[in-house]
Amino acid sequence: MSEVAQSNFNDEVGSEDTQEGKYLTFHMGDEDYGIEIRYVTEIIGIQRITEVPDMPGFIKGVINLRGKVIPVMDVRARFNLPPREYDERTCIVVVQLNTTSVGLVVDKVNEVADIPPENIEPPPRSTAGGSSEYIQGMGKMGERVKILLNVGKLLYDNELEQIEF
Repeated sequence: MSEVAQSNFNDEVGSEDTQEGKYLTFHMGDEDYGIEIRYVTEIIGIQRITEVPDMPGFIKGVINLRGKVIPVMDVRARFNLPPREYDERTCIVVVQLNTTSVGLVVDKVNEVADIPPENIEPPPRSTAGGSSEYIQGMGKMGERVKILLNVGKLLYDNELEQIEF
């Protein structure tokens, strides 16, 4: 992401008080997803990822972000979506989970969207488990629906411990 785009992103994010109901939306596969903006620290373009042995399959490795080692999760792999080559639209969304920064590889970042609580419905029930446990709710935006993810559940506690550096 260019410095101008990063600056605009930081301006849009604003302070804690103005972050309620704001979601960073991104595209993966055929769907649009969103995560609460309060978890997002920055968005960067795809870069060289160093593979680390004995990590879960959805952890692609680590990056060096201004001297800090950040684990990187391929969200497609986490959701068992078919793999796809990274391209110029592929981004790493850096989020803060507890005290750990984690990079989330997504196909393309869309926008920061306002989705008020009254436009969010509970996720559909699933007996199969799987990726539905990561869904916080379904955000209605006009005729479209964004799948809102629970950032805290993308990694289980034992997985988070495994990737902490």
